[in-house]
Amino acid sequence: MTGRRELNVLAPGILSLIEDAGRLGWLSAGVGVSGAADPGSYELANRLVANPPGAAAIEVTMGGLRAEVGCRTVVAVTGAPAQLTVDGRAFGHDSVVPVEPGQVIELGMPPVGVRSYLAIRGGIDVEPVLGSRSTDTMSGLGPPALAAGDVLPIGAEPAEWPIVDVAPVPPLEAGTVVVRAMAGPRAEWFAAPHVIFETEWIASPASDRIGVRLDPADPAARPARAIDGELPVEGMPLGAIQVPPSGQPVAFLADHPVTGGYPVIATVDRADIGRLAQLRPGQRVRFAQHRR
Repeated sequence: MTGRRELNVLAPGILSLIEDAGRLGWLSAGVGVSGAADPGSYELANRLVANPPGAAAIEVTMGGLRAEVGCRTVVAVTGAPAQLTVDGRAFGHDSVVPVEPGQVIELGMPPVGVRSYLAIRGGIDVEPVLGSRSTDTMSGLGPPALAAGDVLPIGAEPAEWPIVDVAPVPPLEAGTVVVRAMAGPRAEWFAAPHVIFETEWIASPASDRIGVRLDPADPAARPARAIDGELPVEGMPLGAIQVPPSGQPVAFLADHPVTGGYPVIATVDRADIGRLAQLRPGQRVRFAQHRR
């Protein structure tokens, strides 16, 4: 394919980050995995353009990304349904879109969800840090957030070719989202641990890639402690719902801390992490108890 294998960022939108499958194998050194906040959407974008697993894509928060493509290629946008245009022409979501050298791609603001994933054939080929091209917003590892004027290298053409034009993906929910979670592992530290499953929660505007901060729809439903002491520092998994002294639960996402000292009242099912990551500020969520 002809042209310069690079992507010229004209406008980054609110927040656009380079993300891949994560920084694996460094937990013992205190380095988190990071990676795409909505793993399923990220993986689908790469599959649509026939990239190998783990290729770096761009995670775009609330649209606004504009970029000029330097070579003939194909792209795909998944996750939050930001309208993709190429030189002003609209294309479908979750679909394979051809782009010519010099054309400008732009993502509008999605009507639902938060994070969209732009994959380009060959992947974003910036220098990896500790084996990953992901931006970890908590530790600062990885490439910085995109800025106007950035020129991003595009990797070599994969051997495979896209095999579908569009992927049939259920739309994101605009109303209350139901997310599966398992109780514990520190449920006994709370006077009424079942409250996490019996309350409707509201995603706080303070939510980010570290975690979704949750306000109860009923202010009286904040989890109260049964044990007043403090836990020794212990490992924190992806999806852990930690409750600090304020009583405001935090459901951890991709850039969460490796360890923590506040008790975890429940843990989100890994298969539902992406749905949690797509909650908009003010959107409601319920946790459905999932037993092994």
